[in-house]
Amino acid sequence: MLAVIQRVSEARVVIDGGVAGAIGRGLLVLVCAERGDTEAQADRLLAKLLKMRIFSDDAGKMNLSVQDVHGGLLIVSQFTLAADVSGGNRPSFTQAAPPDEGRRLYEHFVQQARAAHPQVETGRFAADMKVHLVNDGPVTIPVTMRTP
Repeated sequence: MLAVIQRVSEARVVIDGGVAGAIGRGLLVLVCAERGDTEAQADRLLAKLLKMRIFSDDAGKMNLSVQDVHGGLLIVSQFTLAADVSGGNRPSFTQAAPPDEGRRLYEHFVQQARAAHPQVETGRFAADMKVHLVNDGPVTIPVTMRTP
């Protein structure tokens, strides 16, 4: 599983002119399932991002997690994270999970997030989405969760 995690002061996803999901302070999580990824990898990715200490404490140090600051999660599927540009100018997405498998793992990830965290918003799998965000910092962290 691949993810790009952005610390935000606010973020929202717009689909067909309407807001599908929105949060204030928290994490925008762009997530991609690759071929062969498992639910165990999705679970490990979620555990990692919920505990990742990337919010500032009173001393200004990145010492607090999204759970510590009671922030929101905005989870957006993004198969383009699996892009391979090594063969030319047009990205190849052959490493991305097939759509049915990608949807299953994305929905599992969202379901687990909702069970573990009080504020979870989403985009919509395979939709044409407009993602608006105010990146706080900026703090943007790529995360790869491979089978151990």
